[in-house]
Amino acid sequence: MNLDGYCFTNKGGRDLNEDAADFCKAGGDGIFVVADGLGGHLHGEVASAAVLRTILQKWQNDGPQEDRKTWLGEAIAEANEAVVGEQAQRGGRMKSTVAAVAIDGDHAAWGNVGDSRVYYLRGSALVGVTADHSVAYKKYIHGEISRTDIPFDEDQTSLLRVLGGRDRNEPDLYETVVPLSIGDGFCLCSDGAWEYLYDDEILIDFLKTGSAQEWAELLLLRIMDRLSGGNDNLSVLTVRAAV
Repeated sequence: MNLDGYCFTNKGGRDLNEDAADFCKAGGDGIFVVADGLGGHLHGEVASAAVLRTILQKWQNDGPQEDRKTWLGEAIAEANEAVVGEQAQRGGRMKSTVAAVAIDGDHAAWGNVGDSRVYYLRGSALVGVTADHSVAYKKYIHGEISRTDIPFDEDQTSLLRVLGGRDRNEPDLYETVVPLSIGDGFCLCSDGAWEYLYDDEILIDFLKTGSAQEWAELLLLRIMDRLSGGNDNLSVLTVRAAV
């Protein structure tokens, strides 16, 4: 099995892109990362770049792992320390979210901190979506708002966990319970992308396409059609298990 990946990131309607997104892969192994530096904190772009750089470098250094879920937790912890280190050097309160997927052959682990998301698609179904660490998502969980209300809620940007501190930085971690199959996919998005997409649209475009790039391009067409100016940075990273 090989991995097909495609990444798009853009500053949107802002002066600076504080998102950072990229991947490394070799055959059926790979690491895929989206990080979103918080715009309300100084040097958000530095924070997201430190998160991306740290996780990709760790994957290149460590190679395949027997327990990729544990490895991913350690990688995110190291990314948090990297942001803290940047704070010490530059000053300020820089912070970042992260969404990441690590794949070794037919096993995958993924996780997030903050409100960047990972969607896991298998066969003809969307079988998993990470939970946002935000006040708005808590409102949804407790039935105060609907899932489709999350992007429009006044507390959508009030995050309960982020990278760049000594606490409230723990990731939620997940892993496949059955081996990956050809055609399975992951979609990683910063909030500037997923807020313009419905879950069923991510699945529909996944089913309509055969490559990571085609899938991402259909999603981006939906997003671009809904932008109204002044929108946030946006990042979309798609991954498909391929022959």
